[in-house]
Amino acid sequence: MKIIDKYIIKKVLYTFIFVVLIIVAIVAVIDLAEKMDKFARNNLDGPTILGYYRDFIPWIIGLVSPIMVFIAVVFVTSQMAARTEIIAILSSGVSFRRLLVPYFLASLIIAIFNFVLNGWVIPQSNRSRLAFEIQYLNKAYYFDQRNVHMQIEPNVYFYLQNYNVNTSTGYQFSLERFDNNRLVDKLTADNITWDSTKNKWTIRFWKRKRVDSIFHVGYHPPPGSDQVGEKLDTALSVTPADFENAERKYDGMTINELTEHIKKLRFRGASGVEAYEVERHIRFSSPFTIFVLVFMGVIVSSKKSRGGTGFQIALGFLLSFIFILFFMMSRTFAEAGSLSPLLAAWIPNITFTVISLGMYKYVPR
Repeated sequence: MKIIDKYIIKKVLYTFIFVVLIIVAIVAVIDLAEKMDKFARNNLDGPTILGYYRDFIPWIIGLVSPIMVFIAVVFVTSQMAARTEIIAILSSGVSFRRLLVPYFLASLIIAIFNFVLNGWVIPQSNRSRLAFEIQYLNKAYYFDQRNVHMQIEPNVYFYLQNYNVNTSTGYQFSLERFDNNRLVDKLTADNITWDSTKNKWTIRFWKRKRVDSIFHVGYHPPPGSDQVGEKLDTALSVTPADFENAERKYDGMTINELTEHIKKLRFRGASGVEAYEVERHIRFSSPFTIFVLVFMGVIVSSKKSRGGTGFQIALGFLLSFIFILFFMMSRTFAEAGSLSPLLAAWIPNITFTVISLGMYKYVPR
């Protein structure tokens, strides 16, 4: 590695860290000012609030990292171009492709950091952040869905007419088992309540026909007979967590947990699986976004401008805004089911890569 390589890598990394710290500080101050009345209303002390921002700041860092890399590269390269350093490097026989090497090495460091952070570290802190927001900042959540159907095991179907999250109680419950598309077992009850000490459901005023061992009751009445009772404890692959507020729930999941959750939602035939699929694909596409934006950043800022670096920095902000807008639109279409989640996660990278390659033809070498 040559001296110029080390010089560019250090400049990019130091500028990236500096820009990220500035943005995080601004966002944190704005967020604090916006939520101060809610903190006061809940009588939260300083350590509790600081604990919230300890989890909030990593989330912001992971969110803004790709764009901040782009801004940092534009700033560093435009400064080098203004001081004719780029011209001197190219005049010494270094090709423009070779000039890109230290930028991509710096990008690789940031991309690995970003992937690990978004894939496993930030979801851990997001769980605490989301729990804090649900408890103190958000309005009380009510599960307003009715007639909930889901498959919880092969050929076993779970049904609730409605569910109360405050009491962890579901009403008009039924559990049906099929064999070769024929109903063979059915358990119905007026209500079903979660027992947190036993980690089981307590079923009250139940009726059962041809009860199978999946209900874990220890006895097997003859086929065709009916059984009734007032109370029954049973374990099901459904918990109160399945009825909690699912808005941005994926923020608190690692990549492995996202994969498992998507499989569970698909198995149950649940809606809203697209949001989790998009998030999982974005976790993998985000590191490549950094390379694309760095490539574009070098191209738009490597030419010396008579008006100084202001125009290139402004152009960098404009392009980053367009990228964010494009990214948000594709994600919205995917979550609505109008676009493939895989395509939604990668189409901004593909589009801006094509644009960058087109701009690359006109870069002075």
